[in-house]
Amino acid sequence: MIADAFLWVLNRTPSLRRTLWRVFFDVLAARFGNVGWWTLMNYGYADLDCSTKALTLDPADDAERYPIALYHHVATLAPIADREVLEIGSGRGGGASFVARYLSPARMVGLDLSRQAVKFCNQHHRLANLRFQQGDAERLPFTDASFDSVINVESSFCYPSIDRFLAEVKRVLRAGGHLHYTDLRLAHEVADWRAALARCGLELVAERDITANVIEALHRDTPRRRAGGRRIVSGPFSAIADVFTGVEGTRIPSLLASGEMVYFSFLLRKPATAA
Repeated sequence: MIADAFLWVLNRTPSLRRTLWRVFFDVLAARFGNVGWWTLMNYGYADLDCSTKALTLDPADDAERYPIALYHHVATLAPIADREVLEIGSGRGGGASFVARYLSPARMVGLDLSRQAVKFCNQHHRLANLRFQQGDAERLPFTDASFDSVINVESSFCYPSIDRFLAEVKRVLRAGGHLHYTDLRLAHEVADWRAALARCGLELVAERDITANVIEALHRDTPRRRAGGRRIVSGPFSAIADVFTGVEGTRIPSLLASGEMVYFSFLLRKPATAA
């Protein structure tokens, strides 16, 4: 109930989202700074026509296969090898680390609002082509045309203004650069979401409803998510961990399964001649 109440408040108070999420992730990183096995927090992705095992991973990455698969799905919508890539909302850094290690960008920067999360990432993900820094998705601390690609995974629902976020993405992208984007919304919010994408000045290249893929990933990954949550919170408060990790049957998986919530991925491109 506590976790459900927190999500309820976030959904109804856009002006508080930035602050509440920053505090939440600061506490998470500070309290569980040694939890190296939990580096990705998204709901995951599973192929429906074949096993997600087709994605070849190092043994150390296999436990987080389904959250990694979501990054693989969205990051490979357009080539990023040898490009300069920014992830906005890098969280605990596992997604940016996967991209940096497996997809060979020339430079990978992970940006997050939480200073504690950034500290955790710089301690746990040490790669020559990867660094993390603190910053706001609606006021990016980068000069114009700094990146070839921007990745945003299951993060924009936290932002008070989707328009300011998209405007900042457009500003820091180079001409012809891509936004690799995936997130979830309540079904009644989709029209406004699409309208924001349509007016942002980026060209929509691809759109896909991946709700079924996310539902299947949560189904397959629930034992790991439940066990992992018990390693963090046990006893009468274990249900809180179930909600935040997305255990099957809790609020978000149930909303996705009922059709009250949907999950999409998008590829958008900054025009070669920017408006």
